[in-house]
Amino acid sequence: MRGTLLPPDVPAYATRGERFDDLVLDAVEHLDHRWSAELADVEFAVEDVPPVDPATDDNVPLAAYQPASGKGRSATPRRIVVYRRPLEARALITEDLAELVLDAIIHQVAEMMDVDPAVIDPEGHGWGDEE
Repeated sequence: MRGTLLPPDVPAYATRGERFDDLVLDAVEHLDHRWSAELADVEFAVEDVPPVDPATDDNVPLAAYQPASGKGRSATPRRIVVYRRPLEARALITEDLAELVLDAIIHQVAEMMDVDPAVIDPEGHGWGDEE
């Protein structure tokens, strides 16, 4: 059988990676309402797995903040990387995954701004022990 089984406008058409990217965009949008100026020059990225050495690292990170570096053409902006596979492994259902993604991003934004996660999102997100 050849051809698509699902039309592009059906939610099941999107891959797991595309659905995860949408969760990251939703989380960033949630924070952008309050912190748009602070997040304006931050690049958000998704990677499947973090670069860890299982022999030396006990904890697998869910996300990471990378400060800006370099100057001129070699400059890289501040960056928050969210790791898809570790987050998916911790979530039982899609709603849990969305909450975990938001929590991971809140913790990284808080680290970037050197404040408590409760300051970043006073609605109560970012309080879990995911990190």
